[in-house]
Amino acid sequence: MQTILIPTDFNTEALKAIPLVCEQLKGEPLNFIFIHMFKLSDSVTDLLMLSRRSREYEQVSDDFYKGCTALKNEYPQIRAIKVEFLYGSTLSIFKAFLEENEVDQVLDFKYCHAGKINKASIDPAILIQKSGLPALTITPHRNEASSEQRVTEAVMA
Repeated sequence: MQTILIPTDFNTEALKAIPLVCEQLKGEPLNFIFIHMFKLSDSVTDLLMLSRRSREYEQVSDDFYKGCTALKNEYPQIRAIKVEFLYGSTLSIFKAFLEENEVDQVLDFKYCHAGKINKASIDPAILIQKSGLPALTITPHRNEASSEQRVTEAVMA
């Protein structure tokens, strides 16, 4: 089983890479983790409330969740699609997250949409590069357009 990390801002465009990964790794059980990273606040109050945070989940649209559900239904090799937020900008925190979630690869950044969703958002590229996590490069297939169209149709339904 492979676990693929996908840095994201939860734009539905980020879902278009999933069919391509599934086709490239056909038959392999897959888990996907969509992640957004935040720098850790200096405020004691913020740190005390960190475990109760749900405000960030409001940034994930219903269309994004619908797209995830449609993809899981269409590709039986997908075992799980998770939405995660990581608070902290150190390599040790990031590596602990990777280990805890048994992440094998990160999706090539040209297929990721990882813009900021608030002022505390950070660019995950540097931590990913320093972690040594291998990147999954997608080899284009001739039916890439039809896969993207199916995702778009699923989100619009």
